[in-house]
Amino acid sequence: MVDHNEKLLQELLKKSGNNVCADCGSEDPDWASYNLGIFICMRCASIHRSMGAHISKVKHLELDRWEDSQVQRMKEVGNIAARNKYEERVPPCYRRPTKNDPQVLIEQWIRAKYEREEFCHPERQSYLSGSMEGFLMKRGKEDSRYQRRKFVLNENEDTLKYHVKENKEPKGVLRLSELNVAFAPAKIGHMNSMQLTFMKDGSTRHIYVYHEDPEVINCWYMAIRCAKLHLLQVAFPSTPQSDLILRLPKDFAREGWLWKTGPRSSDVHRRRWFTLDNRKLMYHDEPLDAYPKGEIFIGHESNGYCIKVSNTGNGCKEARFPFHVVTPERTYSLAATSHEDRAGWLAVIQQTIKRPLTPQDSTIEATLVRKRTSSNSISIFSGR
Repeated sequence: MVDHNEKLLQELLKKSGNNVCADCGSEDPDWASYNLGIFICMRCASIHRSMGAHISKVKHLELDRWEDSQVQRMKEVGNIAARNKYEERVPPCYRRPTKNDPQVLIEQWIRAKYEREEFCHPERQSYLSGSMEGFLMKRGKEDSRYQRRKFVLNENEDTLKYHVKENKEPKGVLRLSELNVAFAPAKIGHMNSMQLTFMKDGSTRHIYVYHEDPEVINCWYMAIRCAKLHLLQVAFPSTPQSDLILRLPKDFAREGWLWKTGPRSSDVHRRRWFTLDNRKLMYHDEPLDAYPKGEIFIGHESNGYCIKVSNTGNGCKEARFPFHVVTPERTYSLAATSHEDRAGWLAVIQQTIKRPLTPQDSTIEATLVRKRTSSNSISIFSGR
C-alpha cells in the first residue's frame, strides 16, 4: 500500500519543472535531494551522493521512507525555485549539460552549482578572465605517449599555446577563434579528456589532452568557450548574443568507422574513422590520428551538395550499406556495416546540408577547396 508521503511526492512530481531532472533534464526523475528540495535522475543522484551528505541528502522517491519534514521541504522548494537560486548567474558561455553529455560535464555542473556555488558567487568562476595557464597531459603527434605540457590561453592574442619546455618558445600556437574543443572520454580512454581541433597550413590538426582532476579539465573547456565568445562579441558587435553562442565549440555530430572507396571503379574499399566536425567530414586511419587523411566540406544543398542512397551491392561484403556524398567537385562513395549506422550518418549529414552557411563556413570551404585543387602541393583529397 502506498503511504501518504509517497502519494504527496508523486503529486509534487507532476508540477511544472519537477517532472524532469533538476540537473540534466532527464524525464521522470525517481530520486530527490531532500535538503536541496530537488527531483533528480539516478545518474545525477549518484553524483549528489559522492559530494557527501553535508552538501546533498539523497533518497529514492519510492524505495526509501520519507519523513513529513522532508516532504515539506520538497514542497517548499522544487526544481524551479532551486534553479532560480543555484543557477542565478550562469555565464552565457557556460555549457549547460543534457542527459546524453559526458560524465565529467554533468558532474562538474552539479558540483559547480551545489558544492562550489559558482553561480551564486561569480568571483569563483575562474574561467571568465580570458587567460589561463596550467599543465595538461598531451598525446604525442608521432606516438601514443602522453607527456606533461604547459598550456597558455590568451584571449587578447587570440591564441592557445603549448610548450614542451616551460621557459622556451611554444611548440605550438593555436588560433583560438578557429579552435574547436570537445570532450572525448570514449575515444581517448580517460574520463577527463578533450580533443582540440584546429586548422594548420590549410589542413586540420587534432591534439588530445587530459588531466587527472575533472574540475581542471572542465575549467579549461569553459575558459576556451568564454574566450571565444568574447572574441565573437568584438568581431560581430551587432549580432545577438544568442546567435553567437550557437557558434561556440560543439561536440562532433557523429564519429565512427565507415568504408570508403576512391573515384575509380577499380579502387578498393578501405576502413576509415570518420568525424563530422561542423561542416568538415574528415576521415582517418585511426581514431587518434593527429591529421586526417582527407577532408570533405559539407556545404548547403543550394550549392549542389546532397546525399544519395544505394541499395545495391558494391563488391565489399563488409560495406553492405552504401551511400554517396555528392559535392560540386566529386562524389564520395561510403558505406556502413549496418542499416542503423547508415541511417545515423544520413541523418546528421542531411541536417548539415540543409543548415544555412555562416561566413566562417564559407571561409573554411574556400580553404579546403584551395588545398584540394592546389597543383603545388600533394593533395590530401586522394582516393585513399
